[in-house]
Amino acid sequence: MLRPGGRLGISDVVAEDHLTPAARAARGSHVGCVAGCLAITEYRDHLTTAGFTDIELTPTHQVTDGVHSAIVRASRPAR
Repeated sequence: MLRPGGRLGISDVVAEDHLTPAARAARGSHVGCVAGCLAITEYRDHLTTAGFTDIELTPTHQVTDGVHSAIVRASRPAR
């Protein structure tokens, strides 16, 4: 749990929105964590549902076709 006004920072792997779960799984042979990675929109939606705002997903480099390493930032609103 993050206190109100707190910030979240994560480095993770994300998929482009057009990749289906099956397409992500097929790319899993390149990088083990790719098969279970979220699409950018899914990641954003989950953070929004959890109550985060000011969400930024910044791809840093391509891991494999359609999959990127990314920096994720978000804030928990102050009460």
